[in-house]
Amino acid sequence: MTVLSDRTIREELKSGNIVIDPLMEGCIQPASVDLHLGRSFLVFRNNHVPFIDVRAMNETLTEQVTVGDDVPFMLHPGEFVLGSTLEHVEVPADLVARLEGKSSLGRVGLLIHSTAGYVDPGWKGRLTLELSNVSNLPITLYYRMKIGQISFLRLSTPAERLYGSAELGSKYQGQQEPTPSRIQMDFDPSPGAPPSS
Repeated sequence: MTVLSDRTIREELKSGNIVIDPLMEGCIQPASVDLHLGRSFLVFRNNHVPFIDVRAMNETLTEQVTVGDDVPFMLHPGEFVLGSTLEHVEVPADLVARLEGKSSLGRVGLLIHSTAGYVDPGWKGRLTLELSNVSNLPITLYYRMKIGQISFLRLSTPAERLYGSAELGSKYQGQQEPTPSRIQMDFDPSPGAPPSS
């Protein structure tokens, strides 16, 4: 696989093969595009749910919090919340994307994903961020701040089955807000049945 350079990213954006909307001024880096933080967060309500059962996700596990333009969201040490990118992103059949944190934020202890850094061919929507504070002090998060960067890699051939295809059972296609886990969809609904493949 080949990582796309700034020149190729601009060409792909201009042709509409890659979609990043809005694309803010000065956000195309040498081999990536800066993404910004949206205003909504999903906060875990550990005072209402005793544990997380991945086979039967509880709708009251999280609650949505929305921040104003200049009001920070305070991410406390050890805290984990879900956020999302401000940008709507679309990845074509011949590319795959990687979402990574910004070095400056990593240096204060902010991680933007646990395992969800991979963006499949065919993806359309805003990207959910898995935000963790591994520092010893609270970190302020602001709407529209630069939160991460996305890079693109060319596949050997275009993917035959894109993310969002009915046969793949894609769970998060088209999401516009931070979206909680839908892991329960991977399990057979009958009691005691093994997980589906």
